[in-house]
Amino acid sequence: MSTIDERLAALGISLPEVATPAANYQPSVKSGNYLFVAGQLPRNESGEVLTGKVGVDTDVETAYQAARSCALYSLAVAKLALGSLDNIKRAVRVMGLVNSSPDFTMHPAVINGFSDLMVEVFGEQGKHARVAYGVSSLPAGAIVEVETLYEI
Repeated sequence: MSTIDERLAALGISLPEVATPAANYQPSVKSGNYLFVAGQLPRNESGEVLTGKVGVDTDVETAYQAARSCALYSLAVAKLALGSLDNIKRAVRVMGLVNSSPDFTMHPAVINGFSDLMVEVFGEQGKHARVAYGVSSLPAGAIVEVETLYEI
């Protein structure tokens, strides 16, 4: 069986660098058999936050890709905390927030970008419980923000 790093390489995925939090919190916290990863914002290759409001100036496909970016950052934080992604037994829960107009209702389609990447990387162990809902704004005007709980 291949390691998670080998699987990422086969998928053509490289993990981004993790930035130091700009406030008084940790990017992740280990407690018992769990790793809680703080909400991750989507970023471009230069590290700039991807901004927009779905249903106003951003479409579902762009937001899906933004949620996928959040997954990459979640994995990068987990790898930093654990030393190896092979220490993750499964993705347990995902909370996805979508910066959207009041009449937008396709939040699950957006957060599928995160969920689909988890399954690509971990297989069946990537399937998780999830909530996806809309909010009126997010930090830095981000399109999405996603928090993750992993079993380790």
